[in-house]
Amino acid sequence: MRAEVQNTIAEIQKSLELLRQRMDWDMAPHRLEEFNARVEDPTLWDDPEKAQALMRDRQNLVDAIDTVKGIAQELQDNIDLIELGEMEDDAEVVKDAEAALKALKVKAAEKELEALLDGEADGNDAFLEINAGAGGTESCDWASILARMYVRWAERKGYKVEMQAQSPGEEAGIKSVVYKISGHNAYGWMKSESGVHRLVRISPYDSAARRHTSFSSVWVYPVVDDNIEIEVAPNDIRIDTYRSSGAGGQHVNTTDSAVRITHLPTGIVVTSSEKSQHQNRDIAMKALKSRLYQLELDKRNAAINEAHAAKGEAGWGNQIRSYVLQPYQMVKDLRTGFETSDTGGVLDGDLDGLMAATLAMDVSGKSRAEAQAEG
Repeated sequence: MRAEVQNTIAEIQKSLELLRQRMDWDMAPHRLEEFNARVEDPTLWDDPEKAQALMRDRQNLVDAIDTVKGIAQELQDNIDLIELGEMEDDAEVVKDAEAALKALKVKAAEKELEALLDGEADGNDAFLEINAGAGGTESCDWASILARMYVRWAERKGYKVEMQAQSPGEEAGIKSVVYKISGHNAYGWMKSESGVHRLVRISPYDSAARRHTSFSSVWVYPVVDDNIEIEVAPNDIRIDTYRSSGAGGQHVNTTDSAVRITHLPTGIVVTSSEKSQHQNRDIAMKALKSRLYQLELDKRNAAINEAHAAKGEAGWGNQIRSYVLQPYQMVKDLRTGFETSDTGGVLDGDLDGLMAATLAMDVSGKSRAEAQAEG
């Protein structure tokens, strides 16, 4: 067996071992037995929310066990095929099995990264907030491009996307937008996207076709579930209603149904502009609690706190990622050094590579370049 293939097998085995360690493999069957016993309790659905949470946790454990077993079985099957092909001098069988091992290595590495999403709120749904920076129409258009990029990414993941509030730009694009992204580990994957994103391109709004630089800020914070208690004193908030703006015509709200809640101690402002004022109050209050919870997470996690403190204004010196479309094609994350020339793919939602590099750095404390230099 070639040395390259042996190295691939070793990498897969390493990922499997780390996966087993993260999920406490020896105890997993006992935990599943406990879940199964609780599922059979006839009073389980007396509390639907707790029942749903239990079923979700059980399914996550089942999926994790199946993933480890599946990777281990696929690894052994392909090792057996290579050995059989070498014995029978069947180069085609060996070639196919080696290709399958390369693909399995990528899959195992991805699952290993997902297993690192075990922070306190990593499994939660997420709020995604995008704000255009200084620069008028250019930045508003860039904010709308970013919004589409994240929506496309979420759809690729099979996540549910719900718009919570939006403020359109005066000529094009959006000034701001807030989405709720629902799905397993949505916050864990997206939390590293908070920061300023910079775009360099030939402006479609410049008749002289000059190159422009635009900035927009992204902020991701977890949706607070019912297991997390967040107290908001009535005296600490101010609730305002206003008439939301829209695209015009019959879709413009004609009543003051939009809601803005200001948290006076922190200065946090959240809005919601659905049709129902009651619904807007509920959405905005949930968003406020999530923002307050994020502040608490920041206090506990120095790395996250530092990242938010450095966020600053959407302008030069504060960006975490650059998207260059002219004079060359490049997307580069300034924290990890990860870069790709597939700008079209990234802007169409292919963000897993960028997110995975940041997640790996968060765990190891080292950028990709630093890890390669040591390795």
